[in-house]
Amino acid sequence: MKITTSVFKQKKLSGEKITMLTAYDYSTAKLEDEAGVDSILVGDSLGMVMLGYENTLSVTMEDMLHHARAVSRGAENAMIVVDMPFMSYQTSVYDAVVNAGRLVKEGNADAVKLEGGVKFTEHIRAIVDASIPVMGHIGMTPQSVNAFGGFKVQGKSIEDAKCVIADAKAVEKAGAFALVMECVPAELADYITDILDIPVIGIGAGNGCDGQVLVYQDMLGVYSDFTPKFVKRFGDIGGEMKNCFAKYCKEVRSGAFPAKEHTFKIDSETMKAVTEEY
Repeated sequence: MKITTSVFKQKKLSGEKITMLTAYDYSTAKLEDEAGVDSILVGDSLGMVMLGYENTLSVTMEDMLHHARAVSRGAENAMIVVDMPFMSYQTSVYDAVVNAGRLVKEGNADAVKLEGGVKFTEHIRAIVDASIPVMGHIGMTPQSVNAFGGFKVQGKSIEDAKCVIADAKAVEKAGAFALVMECVPAELADYITDILDIPVIGIGAGNGCDGQVLVYQDMLGVYSDFTPKFVKRFGDIGGEMKNCFAKYCKEVRSGAFPAKEHTFKIDSETMKAVTEEY
């Protein structure tokens, strides 16, 4: 069954946790979908884990569209949420609606996600008015890494905590169907989850949220440049991949691969006729 915004709402009401993971390609999206993941986020985190950038700021609309199309072809049931990259919506409300529309029309997104709270309520409202579902993102917002002075937990002081609450309420009021809350103290995240009617998806925000999201390379040990505190390793797929790559190199160099069972045959008479010409 295709997961929709109404399913998200039903899960919030019933207390059933929402599962969300990133994906950036067809094969991974298909595996996640078959595993039963509720929603797949085509995150601008692809800048770091797929393209090798230092942060998400260099990611373009074309990058997001390229990966979104691939993911949409691999996922049949999961809701596809696509990040709006840096400067695709901050410049104006008009740009926000146009670029959100591109992600849906050209990238096959079911919904878009944008970072920011109070300051971007007009943008969220306009996108929703254009019949495009919006997922908000508050707390530690990676596109604001330079303004924050690094990847830091948000909401630890009284003033900052009040700002996070205000952002959450503003995003809900603007019409977002769900909210991602990143790197926020668990107690504060619990409170916000309780006061909002829309689902709250946590990442580094404790287990009291309505659901969780992780970057799949983090939870599988594939991306090793940096591992956030909130990440749990559910496997060492990265280590296994490295071992397989090394084994492949060894067998190619020794001549063990390809073996006889990996090769194709030609009729001996055909081969003789071919070589006789030379």
